[in-house]
Amino acid sequence: MRHVVALAAAALLAGCGGRYAPVSDTPVRIGKPYSVRGITYIPTADPTYDMLGMASWYGSESGDRTANGERFRAKAIAGAHTTLPLPSYVEVTSLDTGRVIVLRVNDRGPFAAGRIIDLSRGAADLLGIRAQGQAAVRVRVVDPPEADKARLRAGKSPTPRPDVTPAVRANLRAQLENGLRAMAEQQTSPRP
Repeated sequence: MRHVVALAAAALLAGCGGRYAPVSDTPVRIGKPYSVRGITYIPTADPTYDMLGMASWYGSESGDRTANGERFRAKAIAGAHTTLPLPSYVEVTSLDTGRVIVLRVNDRGPFAAGRIIDLSRGAADLLGIRAQGQAAVRVRVVDPPEADKARLRAGKSPTPRPDVTPAVRANLRAQLENGLRAMAEQQTSPRP
């Protein structure tokens, strides 16, 4: 009889999604350096992270495991980053729509040239950039209130943030274009 009870308990535990970690902010994982397609990424805690670049979104992976062991939920407000600790919280500003959201980084990626973050389908919807596939964004590390962290852990939207003004969007876009131009010039300059 004990054998039957033990088998039933094991089956019950296996059916509870035991292969996925519970959604939690602890422990925070920085991780070891890793390589993808010949590029080495060195995860690090950077509370001053503030970058301009391109974002894309992903959503067909729903149910897969994220890099920190959680179940990926396409409708959650989440994202993937190559080096920030897992989890991290970032503010993402669309340079096209001016919308600003906070999301929870719980996965690794993107591993495509020029992209600085991958967004869940839910995050792309909130930013108004899902139809575009890719969009120019600003990404910066933030420490939102605990109530917003709890909502994001539950897969829900945090407190809405005000949109940036057209003047701020234009300034950020100019900074991005200047940075891209400088990188292109650096790559085409003859090396001594």
